[in-house]
Amino acid sequence: PAAALFKTLHRTRQQVFKNDVRALEAARIKINEEFKNNKSETSPKKIEELMKIGSDVELLLRTSVIQGIHTDHNTLKLVPRKDLLVENVPYCDAPTQKQ
Repeated sequence: PAAALFKTLHRTRQQVFKNDVRALEAARIKINEEFKNNKSETSPKKIEELMKIGSDVELLLRTSVIQGIHTDHNTLKLVPRKDLLVENVPYCDAPTQKQ
């Protein structure tokens, strides 16, 4: 399970930070560092907790991070991935009535 999560995090990192060398490298270092620092963990409860954190981070990266590209000194072009736009909740301007 830990090896699968490790691979999933790296795959997600490559998709989310595609073409951004600095972000790709920083994320790679952080993922490797966290797994290396906790590789000798033996407590099943702690391992479960760490796996949950890793899964949450992967989900957050995949569903909440959007790339921005500087087009000039004052403009940022957003580059959403297809999976980022799938579960879009429509905005409602009118407040809902509490029952």
